[in-house]
Amino acid sequence: MKAIQFKEYGAPSVLEKVDVDRPELEQGEVLLKVHAIGVNYADTARREGAYVVPTPLPFIPGAEVAGVVEEVGEGVSRVGKGDRVVTLIGSGGYAEYVKANESTLIPIPNEVTDETAVALPLQGLTAYHILTTMGRLEKGETVLVHAAAGGVGSLAVQLAKHFGAGKVIATASTDEKLNLARDLGADYAINYTNPMWREEVMEATDGRGVDVALEMAGGDIFHETVKCMRGFGRVVVYGVASGEPPQMYPSGLMNRNLSVIGFFLPQIMKKPVLFEKSLNHLLKMVKTGELKLTVGGVFDLEEAAHVHEVMQARKTKGKLVLKP
Repeated sequence: MKAIQFKEYGAPSVLEKVDVDRPELEQGEVLLKVHAIGVNYADTARREGAYVVPTPLPFIPGAEVAGVVEEVGEGVSRVGKGDRVVTLIGSGGYAEYVKANESTLIPIPNEVTDETAVALPLQGLTAYHILTTMGRLEKGETVLVHAAAGGVGSLAVQLAKHFGAGKVIATASTDEKLNLARDLGADYAINYTNPMWREEVMEATDGRGVDVALEMAGGDIFHETVKCMRGFGRVVVYGVASGEPPQMYPSGLMNRNLSVIGFFLPQIMKKPVLFEKSLNHLLKMVKTGELKLTVGGVFDLEEAAHVHEVMQARKTKGKLVLKP
């Protein structure tokens, strides 16, 4: 089968098309014919050797796939050949076929396309659990969403409103992206390339600050975000897109009782009840139209290197999808 692999860490150019064997099934696993693959910043971090956990070489990236069950292994009872499903896997998604444990498979409603479904697992679950499980969002609180036109951000803006946020403040880098955030329900949209963006956030909150912040940039953005927090505020960190891990002095959090919380989605996968319940909830919201997904582009699998380039250059909005 065809797949995209890298044998060394580096720029997008290290991604190359290869022929590899189809995965062999073990107890409780199924083989999926892949119809759509979600592209995420985690894939670029894997490629650069800068992921949260070590990346072995050679490596086929891709943790998010939608497709059709091609074959079932021993002990599989929940799904059958021909079923449309979406799932998260550890790696190997940039390929024509993948294997997955049946316990991680979520049926795709007939009304939802593969490209739409694959935009949900990683980024949808991230936004969902940052706001609820980690951020402990309460009704009426104010939420700050950075990169609000991106995959996680565009979903977080909507979910924050769904979960009862009083105000949602979105940041992005262009007028087009800010308009998208407003269309998705943001009460305020602020350009974070403006050196005075923090002052604008404080003005939007009448000087009180925000209760929950979604932070994935690192560097100065992290430090300025901490300054935006009101007493008992929670900053949830789920990435370092700038490549600049911030240095923090925990004692600086004490005077406002602030919390800085890390989020790593694979930990959610260790609790199937959290994974299954929340992903089904998200798919239901898409089916009913309560949640709008922004698919920023669909590309051939062979274009993976190009997709990584434009994603890291901040030239995209919404979810990017590869198709074998």
